[in-house]
Amino acid sequence: MKKKLRTKKFTPKMSEMTFGKTLEAQRLAGEMTLKEFSSLLKISIASLADLESGRRIPTPSRAVKIARKIGAPESYWVQLCMQDKLREERINLKVIVAQ
Repeated sequence: MKKKLRTKKFTPKMSEMTFGKTLEAQRLAGEMTLKEFSSLLKISIASLADLESGRRIPTPSRAVKIARKIGAPESYWVQLCMQDKLREERINLKVIVAQ
């Protein structure tokens, strides 16, 4: 007689994407150091570290500048920064940016 294995249902914890987490993922995907990526973005290493950690949320205009420098869709990065700002203010709304 075969024994049934008891397994716990695996439910990964997914956290919401933030500007900082996405920026860090972009940097790591490009296998870049903080110094290399900050140089590409033309910002200080401290500024990049603050953005990646979520200690700072960029303005929409700064998000656009970053998107342009990494060749990514501006609307996506603006949406992330605006969503972070709403989350910070504890406003339960979803941001959708259309062009």
